Amino acid sequence: MSNARPDYNPINDGASLLMGNGEIGHFAYTYTGWRDETDSWKKTAYLGTALMNSPVYEVKGPDVAKFFNRICVNNFEKFSVGRIRHAVICNEKGQIMTDGVVMKIAEDTYRTYWLSPCLEFLLQKFNNEYNIEGKDLSGTEYFFQIAGKRSLEIMEKASGLDLKDLKFAHHEVIKINGKNVRILRLGMTGNIAYEVHGDMAEAVEIYNTIWNAGKDMGMRKLGQLAYCMNHTEGGFPNINIHYPLPWYESEDLGFKGFPDYLSSRPWFAFYNYNRRLIGSLGDDLQTRFVTPVDVGWASLIKFDHEFTGKAALEKAVANPPRTVVTLEWNADDIMEVYGSQFRGTDVEPYDYIEDRPNDVFYFEGDRFTYLTDKVLADGKMVGISVGRGVSNYYRRMISMAFIDPKYAAIGKELVIIWGDVGHPQKEIRATVSRYPYLDLDRNNEADASNKHNS
Repeated sequence: MSNARPDYNPINDGASLLMGNGEIGHFAYTYTGWRDETDSWKKTAYLGTALMNSPVYEVKGPDVAKFFNRICVNNFEKFSVGRIRHAVICNEKGQIMTDGVVMKIAEDTYRTYWLSPCLEFLLQKFNNEYNIEGKDLSGTEYFFQIAGKRSLEIMEKASGLDLKDLKFAHHEVIKINGKNVRILRLGMTGNIAYEVHGDMAEAVEIYNTIWNAGKDMGMRKLGQLAYCMNHTEGGFPNINIHYPLPWYESEDLGFKGFPDYLSSRPWFAFYNYNRRLIGSLGDDLQTRFVTPVDVGWASLIKFDHEFTGKAALEKAVANPPRTVVTLEWNADDIMEVYGSQFRGTDVEPYDYIEDRPNDVFYFEGDRFTYLTDKVLADGKMVGISVGRGVSNYYRRMISMAFIDPKYAAIGKELVIIWGDVGHPQKEIRATVSRYPYLDLDRNNEADASNKHNS
């Protein structure tokens, strides 16, 4: 039974969660422009509210670690209070059903973000086997992100505390303006970053305190458009931005009854219900689904326990079918696509490439759109390109790609097929580049031993 406020809708209610007294307002599409905002996490810092709509679900009980071992590819036996873990749940094909953050806040209590509704469904499925209980906290907690080279300085000013000892993948409760705030040192792209969580009733006060601490240091507010772009550049494949989830295709893969469960929670199902599939890959849905191996998370998988998808992932780790890379797009080919709009009415233009700086988070009516393109080598399809975006800082157009490892060497020349099926298509030359593409300092020297999968 959900304990969240009954009117909470994580798809379109996220902006209104901050509207309290009007001091924050809506989660804007942009604030100072996407170029300025995307540069902020390299030059200064940003304050983001994109994840205010996060599904938050807490599980507690003496068997909590055993339960998470049963449903996740990770092992939670040595998970200690004050730590954070990036958890992944798969179906029997090893395809990612969801991934998110788990915080251990007490010996018998895990608080999670973005693991539900899969988590709640599995808790109900296995409830008779484990001594645990779950509680939906969605809509009761604010969730701010502060990231960039000056983020530590800003958080210390906002709190009046020395936070240098807070290590990557750790969290603790501190005071800001006398209010309890949980601060997490967790930048998914590996650079210095923080999350701040607390009681939703105090969101406006804490937001304004952090903003006032950082605005004179060049901090920017991060809009929706820019938020979607930092994952490709930072090398963190993201649910809905880079891949859909097989929520309606896993009935026979360990999730029998999940579609029926989702029917009573349509707001959670939105991104994977009635999807619109475009791009040169066409309506090939299965190729769009990914495994932890495809997206570079093989190190998260621990084969020392039983979990859904174990057999499939053992094969994938032994012989990876795909790996993740960054592709740099050829500027001349991009300009040819752009220029096709201006050749008169006798020429059908290529699908527009310039009308937004990225290809994620857009809608057609009540359908969410996934754009995925074929990647070729020597005329043969070797993978897919997703999450195209403009890196203003590096003056490049880039995308993330899941490709055959044989073609993943840096400098390898590949071809992206641009254009939806049935539309004029253009071969765009692309070069395999560094991954992650963002090559600034990742974390800091004191945290060199703290790996992403801690």
